Amino acid sequence: MKISIKSVFKNLSLILFLFVLIIVSAVLFTFEQNNSFLKTDILNEQKQIIKTLKQIDKKDVELALIQYNGKSTELQHQVSKLRDLYEYDLTGKYILNNSDEYNVDLNKLSTLIDMYNSKAYNYYKSTTKDLQQIEYGFNNAYANLEMHINNMLFKNIDYNKRKLQVSFKLVSGVFIFILLVSFWYYRMLKKIYSDISYLQSPTKTKNDYQIKTVEADAIFIRMKKKPDVKDNPSNIDPITNINNNRGLVTDYGEKKNLKENNFTSVTVLEIDNFSKTNRAFNQEFSQAALKKIAYTISLFEQPTDVIARTDYNQFTVVFSRESKEKAYKDMEALREAISELKFVTQTKVPVQITVSGGFYIKANNVALNNAIEEAKKILEFAKQGGKNRISQKRDMEGVHI
Repeated sequence: MKISIKSVFKNLSLILFLFVLIIVSAVLFTFEQNNSFLKTDILNEQKQIIKTLKQIDKKDVELALIQYNGKSTELQHQVSKLRDLYEYDLTGKYILNNSDEYNVDLNKLSTLIDMYNSKAYNYYKSTTKDLQQIEYGFNNAYANLEMHINNMLFKNIDYNKRKLQVSFKLVSGVFIFILLVSFWYYRMLKKIYSDISYLQSPTKTKNDYQIKTVEADAIFIRMKKKPDVKDNPSNIDPITNINNNRGLVTDYGEKKNLKENNFTSVTVLEIDNFSKTNRAFNQEFSQAALKKIAYTISLFEQPTDVIARTDYNQFTVVFSRESKEKAYKDMEALREAISELKFVTQTKVPVQITVSGGFYIKANNVALNNAIEEAKKILEFAKQGGKNRISQKRDMEGVHI
């Protein structure tokens, strides 16, 4: 079953959104964990405060009361901090559902602190003979408050343990989810890349390669339906079965953007001593020679190249190569291959046929017709120097370019 590229990328947007949510959740969980540690610090700090309150020296009553006022106020302030921290405890509120229990513990803590502060106040200002009874009440309030703080500390440890268990399950699930999604998208993107590579250079037949995506299949069908330049009889030279002038222009228009970084050379080849006015051979031999030369030229043609018979004895060859030197070297190899062809007349007389050419490097801002005209000028120069040679523009100017 073929996959849909549209669906893959539509789902990818959703997956990326989910990944963002996962990251945000991880940040919030880290924030919650930090708040849990703060709760522990606050409760331990409260234990230290009530211990300090219990150890205030009451010899100087005034100083003792001043110290008492500062410490007792701090105790209630710490309770407010604990309430504020719980506002951000989403796990406790919505997963562990411990809101009621925590609020009850905080209310009890606040009540015990009030009771402890009251007993401490009475103890530090009292100078009566009932001091022993007041001290007993103070010690009892201290013990109750310390016990409750310890209980809250133990509950916080248990709460963190439960939260860790929940987070472990969630993290395990998220890890498996991300692993499966990543593997699935790796497979899908690999299929998409494979189809794109095939469409970019469909050198295989459809039987050799199985298209895996709906969109690539639709594009392939349109490509197959699109009329090929060489399937149009009006673009084809009937003798050589390669492009004519019209086919040259059309085929070049189709291929000119395939390799934008390459150099484009335009060469006009003319068969030496072979023209309409100089028919040294009969029509049958001439047509056979033209076919053989055209076939030889086609052997040097790459997918981005264009070849055409553009006059009775002329061929236009457009090469796309990585460098100017490579284009000229291939053209020289083509010229030499033509010169090595074996031709025999009907009377069994061997004949050597050669070509001369004008080689021109076309700039991107130069139109094809103008490049052909430049190549023809260079061709005329090459013919003046003899036959079986290819000249460049620098040969005309007498300098290297």
